[in-house]
Amino acid sequence: MNQSDGVRRVGEIEEFKALAHPLRARLLGALREHGPATATELAHRFDTDTGSTSYHLRKLEQYGFIAEAGDPGHPRARRWQAVHHVNDWSAVDMAATAEGREASAVMRRQQVDILIRDVVAYEAALSTLSDEWVEASGVGDLLPRLTPASLNTLWERFYAHVDELAAQDAGDPAARPVSIVVSGLPRLGDRS
Repeated sequence: MNQSDGVRRVGEIEEFKALAHPLRARLLGALREHGPATATELAHRFDTDTGSTSYHLRKLEQYGFIAEAGDPGHPRARRWQAVHHVNDWSAVDMAATAEGREASAVMRRQQVDILIRDVVAYEAALSTLSDEWVEASGVGDLLPRLTPASLNTLWERFYAHVDELAAQDAGDPAARPVSIVVSGLPRLGDRS
């Protein structure tokens, strides 16, 4: 992955800490999913005050995660847009400092929180979904024995395949945003 592919490589701990803030991560996610928005629109979406939302948007702008989108219909309104499709970072570099480990832990837990919110919303809407979506949806877990090299190969192939399928389905009216939260962590100790 590289920046020409819409991927931003986060290298500095200060950038990573800015990204790991819970509200900032949600703001950036909303801009990626729903497109440009103002601080006021985002404050309504997340039930925060406009001042706080504006502050966090400026922090994201400071580190290059978002930029002004402009709004020809209202020149005084500051609309924000995500600059990159995805952020990535070196887990080894972030694990090298206490600040990096803390920010990484916040990011992992935010991803788990997203999964929980999506599962709750899915369960609430289950009776309204088509049989095709019900059959295709799910949560699973596996416990294969892999080396670090094989786990890296799995990540590369998984993301490449997701990109391929998303490109294939891009114009299909049956396509919807699908929440995919994945993890690959070595199992430590007895968890049975």
